[in-house]
Amino acid sequence: MLNFQVSPGGSLSGSIRVPGDKSMSHRSIILGSLAVGDTEISGFLEGEDSLCTLAAFRAMGVNIEHESGGHVLIRGQGLQSLQAPKEALYLGNSGTAMRLMVGVLAGQAFPSQLTGDASLSGRPMGRVINPLAQMGAVIDSAAEQRPPLNIQGRAAHESLKAITYTPPVVSAQIKSCLLLAGLYADGETTIIETGISRDHTERMLKGFGYEVKKDGMTTTIAGGGTLTGTRIDVPADVSSTAFFMVGALIAPGSDITLTHVGINPTRAGIIDILTMMGGDITLANEREVGGEPVADIRVRASELHGIDVPTHLVPVAIDEFPAIFVAAAVATGRTTVSDAAELRVKESDRIQVMVDALTAVGVSIEGRPDGAVVDGGPVRGGQVNSHGDHRPAMAMAMLALRAETPIVVTDCDNVSTSFPGFAELAANAGLGITVVNGEAN
Repeated sequence: MLNFQVSPGGSLSGSIRVPGDKSMSHRSIILGSLAVGDTEISGFLEGEDSLCTLAAFRAMGVNIEHESGGHVLIRGQGLQSLQAPKEALYLGNSGTAMRLMVGVLAGQAFPSQLTGDASLSGRPMGRVINPLAQMGAVIDSAAEQRPPLNIQGRAAHESLKAITYTPPVVSAQIKSCLLLAGLYADGETTIIETGISRDHTERMLKGFGYEVKKDGMTTTIAGGGTLTGTRIDVPADVSSTAFFMVGALIAPGSDITLTHVGINPTRAGIIDILTMMGGDITLANEREVGGEPVADIRVRASELHGIDVPTHLVPVAIDEFPAIFVAAAVATGRTTVSDAAELRVKESDRIQVMVDALTAVGVSIEGRPDGAVVDGGPVRGGQVNSHGDHRPAMAMAMLALRAETPIVVTDCDNVSTSFPGFAELAANAGLGITVVNGEAN
């Protein structure tokens, strides 16, 4: 077991670029593998989850060359080119990879199985299994529609059925799964959303030359088209950037610039929320790269205040709430988060994990079924358990910048799934972090 030992105090400074966006890294491999022609990827996240997706498509016969430094070349052969894998496809800790890939595999003429680690094996998959069943897919799962997933192959030359579907929860993973399945469907597949979710899949499909129709909250794709190989420059992950943003805001004297960050409006709710809390955050060098907006973000230490987080921002900041809870822990006054029940079915129950962790270091926080109430105040320090979830682990490490005594974060192995090199980069920026092996005292 890897643990973080983080000294109190300090500040963050300098100019850094965090690793590539995990959501886009998964999608670049998936779509590049289904395209005709070469797809060149730069900025690919070399974390365990993204590499599992790469390995899965290699196991289905796709020619993928991977060089260090985030460079990937995929020599795609088209939508119908995948081959039956010889064994189960292991996707590590990634719910994104599993929910998107089951949409692709539902349209294949061979059977397959998707597996993951203990955390992924406990995550709900009915939200994609049920609409795929309406499309004609046959998917068997473990108890309560959880992994492993066994996908029955389609009969030769048999397409999935196009459907019109309104997901029961706002989820880019559900939408993306059905759009990918829609590539193999007869007719137009339409997803009608009740709220805003990430649109990386739609943007990237268009980048591969595939038409996607968008009309307000309705997204439509027709089956039977062709994806054409392209170039993709994956921007820095705003979810990974969030930890440094919060760290700089809460640590007196901090002034840090985070470069080439993806600021897609369906992902950038963290910037809006922290700005509402009084954060000094400025964007510079705004530009578009491969259809995705990016910018350099300068963050300076600020006196934060509590807010009621607007519910419309929750879906576009859902992965960043561990960091937001840390900002709330040192803000003046009360922060209230609601309509965020989705946090309970992430890599861990992130509401409970953060309630337990913040309580352990002296923060006043009350968990609720769909969120939490945090009263900002002093942070004592102490030992907390991340329960194998990378985002609470990194968030709690940053909280040490305002702690009275060191913070020890246990069970941090999975940080490498989304942010390889986090501890080294954080230390270079000014966080007093040490990685140790073995059980913490």
